[in-house]
Amino acid sequence: MDHHSEDLLDDLDRVILNLLQTEGRITNVALARRITLSPSATHARLWLLEERGYIQGYAALLNRERLGYDMLCIVQIGRQVHTHADIQRSQNILEQIPEVLECFHTTGEFDYILKVILRDRGDLERFLVDRLTQVPNIARIQTSVVIREVKSTTILPLMQ
Repeated sequence: MDHHSEDLLDDLDRVILNLLQTEGRITNVALARRITLSPSATHARLWLLEERGYIQGYAALLNRERLGYDMLCIVQIGRQVHTHADIQRSQNILEQIPEVLECFHTTGEFDYILKVILRDRGDLERFLVDRLTQVPNIARIQTSVVIREVKSTTILPLMQ
């Protein structure tokens, strides 16, 4: 979807999307009541937002620290060779590593920026030595341990 696709949303669609972002478990009946539409009309709008790709899916957001992942790291990777085959192979490997929550192929000083969760320093060492050595042609790795998450959100700023 291009950057103009938001123009296809009307104000009611934006209200629905904002409510779903902040109250993901809201029932169709409660949502219908909040936007003053019938449940069937609300369901139809939801279906259309899903079909048009505005809603990609639904998920529970888990507390990583409560689940034992006390370390959050930003790992930057610089590569030596940039052939299409090597880039594809690297991306396939990075996609399969469960500790990697997000991976970005970027311009600038580094080729990849990863958001990685780990349990402790031993996990970090295993990640760097065992996992990343599978990625071909790595020239350098820079790892930053996050001291505190200042902001972390999944809420997109929708214009109204």
